[in-house]
Amino acid sequence: MILFIDDILIYSRSREEHEQHLWVVLQTLRDSQLYAKFSKCEFRLDSVAFLGHVIFAEGINVDPNKIETVQNWPRPTSATEIWSFQGLASYYRWFVEGFSSIAAPLTKLTQKGAPFRWSDECELSFQKLKTVLTTAPVLVLSMGLGSYTMYCDASHIGLGAVLM
Repeated sequence: MILFIDDILIYSRSREEHEQHLWVVLQTLRDSQLYAKFSKCEFRLDSVAFLGHVIFAEGINVDPNKIETVQNWPRPTSATEIWSFQGLASYYRWFVEGFSSIAAPLTKLTQKGAPFRWSDECELSFQKLKTVLTTAPVLVLSMGLGSYTMYCDASHIGLGAVLM
């Protein structure tokens, strides 16, 4: 089960664990004299869309809306369009092993002074990136013993998270 309060996201393996996590979070907020807006809270979720990802009991996956965007992306016709595509693709690079190597032919076209010549190698790179980004494997959540704390910060500029 998943608990989502404001920008706090907590995963629990069982209903009992979920209720314990909920109590700890709410008590911590109360002790710190902080308040959660009820309209921004969701409890006992099986999955949640969060910052371009879908988090569920089995793991984390790319948001299906983003998959559709990548699948329908037209072939770039300029360095600016490549930067735009790579900006979206780079956000999901941690789902793709060898991302930089796959994207290298496209990256070469964005170098200063490089002529824009779309080659078979560029087309292969573009299509492979689209394929690996839309068929990304699920990232499995840790089932290790002990407890974890996740610190995260998100803004309109970026996302940062640390699992401790």
